Amino acid sequence: MPAKRKNPVKKQSASRKKASVRKKSAKKSLSGRLGRFIKKIILACIVFGTLFLSFYTIYLNSIIKDKFEGRRWSIPAKVYARALEVYPGLKITITQFEKELKLSGYRKDKQASTQGSFSRNGQRIELVTRQFKFPDGEEQSHKLRIQFNQTAVTSIYDRLKRKKVSLVRLDPAVIGSIHPKLHEDRLLLSQDEISKKMKNTLLAVEDRQFYQHYGVDPKGIARAMWTNIKAGSTVQGGSTLTQQLVKNYFLSRERTLVRKLNEAIMSLLLEYHYSKDEIITAYINEVYLGQDGRRAVHGFALASEYYFKRPLQQLSQPQIALLVGLVKGPSYYNPRNNQERAKKRRNTVLKVMLDQGLIKQAEYQRGIDSGLGISRRWSLSHSPFPAFLDNVKNQLKENYNQDDLTDKGLRIFTTLDPKVQWAAEDALAKQIKSVNKKRAKHLQGAVIVSHRDSAEILAIVGGKNNREGDFNRAINARRPIGSLIKPAIYLTAFEQGYTLSSLLKDTSFSAKSVKGKLWQPQNFDKKEHGLVPLHVALAKSYNLSTARLGMEIGVDKVLNTVRSLGVETDALPYPAVLLGSLTLSPLQVSQMYQTLADQGFYSPLHTILSVQDENNETLQQYPVRVERRIDENLLYLVNANLQEVVSMGTGKGLARYLPAHYNIAGKTGTTNELRDSWFAGFGNNLVGVVWLGRDDNKPAGLTGSSGALKVWGKMMKQLDVGVLEQNQPENIKWFWIDSMNQLKLTGRCYNAEFLPFIQGTEPENTEDCSGSLFDEKSRTNWMKHLFQ
Repeated sequence: MPAKRKNPVKKQSASRKKASVRKKSAKKSLSGRLGRFIKKIILACIVFGTLFLSFYTIYLNSIIKDKFEGRRWSIPAKVYARALEVYPGLKITITQFEKELKLSGYRKDKQASTQGSFSRNGQRIELVTRQFKFPDGEEQSHKLRIQFNQTAVTSIYDRLKRKKVSLVRLDPAVIGSIHPKLHEDRLLLSQDEISKKMKNTLLAVEDRQFYQHYGVDPKGIARAMWTNIKAGSTVQGGSTLTQQLVKNYFLSRERTLVRKLNEAIMSLLLEYHYSKDEIITAYINEVYLGQDGRRAVHGFALASEYYFKRPLQQLSQPQIALLVGLVKGPSYYNPRNNQERAKKRRNTVLKVMLDQGLIKQAEYQRGIDSGLGISRRWSLSHSPFPAFLDNVKNQLKENYNQDDLTDKGLRIFTTLDPKVQWAAEDALAKQIKSVNKKRAKHLQGAVIVSHRDSAEILAIVGGKNNREGDFNRAINARRPIGSLIKPAIYLTAFEQGYTLSSLLKDTSFSAKSVKGKLWQPQNFDKKEHGLVPLHVALAKSYNLSTARLGMEIGVDKVLNTVRSLGVETDALPYPAVLLGSLTLSPLQVSQMYQTLADQGFYSPLHTILSVQDENNETLQQYPVRVERRIDENLLYLVNANLQEVVSMGTGKGLARYLPAHYNIAGKTGTTNELRDSWFAGFGNNLVGVVWLGRDDNKPAGLTGSSGALKVWGKMMKQLDVGVLEQNQPENIKWFWIDSMNQLKLTGRCYNAEFLPFIQGTEPENTEDCSGSLFDEKSRTNWMKHLFQ
């Protein structure tokens, strides 16, 4: 029987089944391996992400701790004017006093009731001074009543103590700041200085859950995310107050996911390291609230001063509400530019407070009915006295680097006297305006005024516009000084035995100058005056006799005298130096005449009294340095001659502004082609230097007498320049002299001149005039002849 054959179909089906099983098994194996691989990848990502997040968090944590625990803000240096000391008899009008109060940021109210306020009624001012920490101690606040007459303070009455006082010192005006590159400014508050009213208002509007969350408010974030999803872009933030601080202080303002993540992490870290009170204090000091020119106004304390001229502690509830409302948009809600918008925003803040039970209905109603109470614009973005501030910065650079000046909140107390500064600015502006319009358009000027005894610079005017950024001619313009050099020539001559009665030749001559060129000086009037007494040559500013004298005593020696007077110069001893080719700045000329005014004592001119750190600790003081440079006898002679310049010579035009008994000493200066007009002079209290000219060095058309002298006179007429009293040295004696005949007179002849001499240098020969007829008219005619 044949063998049974297998069914090939069944065999193929079994094979397919086995293959299918093997395939399924392979797939299952591959799927398992892939799953395990993916799990490993996920686990690795989680580990790596955790490590990355940990390290990144540590990095962000280091940023927070390094910046927040160190110096949190760059605080610009504040520059103060001199403090006004008020006493009965102080020469200041009530109008000038009121102007000084306004410069210091005092506000004029109907009644003076809080610090920094004043009221005026006729010739009486009532004010409440501010408490202030001076370098020499703290000055408490005073409630004062000050009475004036037409020219001075007559009495001071303390309204709290109910008694008259003899002296009170007002807090000084801030006249400028030295800002960092970002031009941020703020006044820092401590936790204790922030009122409950301020905190409640801020939190009610910006972060009601501040004391409940840990830096991030999930509900707020969710709400913001939903709003953004619906809008299709980032239009709303759910930031807590802590997140706002992080964003403003550590991060940029861009709206990206990475920045938002950084903000959240850093907020949690900030809350972990610091207390709620520290965070809200930092926020109140950091938040941006406005723009004052180039200066960014940060923090509620500075904003309070900027918008209301009041400390934050003195603000009413509506005023605080206005500031808090500015957080949403300082520019959009700026109360100076958009009053209605700002008022609406303020009222919204007050309504929020009402709804939260922080204020009552009556208080809310009073608040929304009240005006904004914004003060008139008060700016420190630009200093009102930029030329003076330039000199302050120059002096500071000798001892401090730029970071010290822009970061550390230094308080710099200066010598600026606003009354003197305003008088200088006013006199310069009026004189330039008085010349014809065509000439005034290009005419410029500079003024420096210092105190005679202390060498403190009281005022600097750098140009007729006196704007920040303008060229500061008082410090940086170097111009030929003309006849202002002549006192140095005559001082040198006195050292070599000349006297005020010595006869000089005022006749033409020539001398070799630079590169063998011929130098031929001329008098201003193009005339020769023959033999003239030395004191007349200086009083009348004769060039020929002065140049001859300078050539005889030595130009190099004259330059040495200039250096002794305090001027650093490397000028070469060319003959032209004798008639003022020497180029100096008005500041350098001021130093020269400061030494003359202080009877030969050299004291460096300075604008800073002291520097304090942000904790009111004195870092440096600038005491007066005094050094005898010129013999007192010689100085007495030249100053007596400079008084004669004003009484009889080229400076006699001052009589239109100041009485003759002031005995002012001074010197005019004029350069070739009337390019420069100078006057330098001093009374008992003040030393002043004025320059007029053009920046393009074209002729200004003014002599020293017709230009600068008039500015000097108009300025000093407004100030207490003082009757000049020279301390006469024991070795100086006065004699009646006949200079032309070199005789000492024992009586009063019509040709007598009363002159001082160093004892033993007076003329030896004597003439007795006691029997001769004398009348004042004859002597007056003789003096006119002598000084014609």
